[in-house]
Amino acid sequence: QVRLVESGGDSVQTGGSLTLSCVASGTIFSVEKMGWYRQAPGKQRELVAGIFSDDSTVYADSVKGRFTITRDNAKNTMFLQMNSLKPADTAVYICSATVQISYRDSNLYDYWGQGTQVTVTL
Repeated sequence: QVRLVESGGDSVQTGGSLTLSCVASGTIFSVEKMGWYRQAPGKQRELVAGIFSDDSTVYADSVKGRFTITRDNAKNTMFLQMNSLKPADTAVYICSATVQISYRDSNLYDYWGQGTQVTVTL
């Protein structure tokens, strides 16, 4: 099994910054990709940012230029640096990972964390 644990969520004022972390642990042979999603009350879950095994990244248009996703492959840890936060960024931020759990099993499996709350006030 693979477990994802997020941390770093908090309440900040508009224009503030936060850094979220996600640590993957358990039976992991390799991590194909990791990503941050967010879900606000009454809204669908949306991709915020993703990072692939070659370190290429993808961002939602709404966060480009403000958020930066990085990962530490040796520690199976992913970060999301969030700057210039806006009230519209308020949501539960959820970590995801696509993992190969064994060299004998070439299948990729998706895992999700429980989420961490980010609240941006005026």
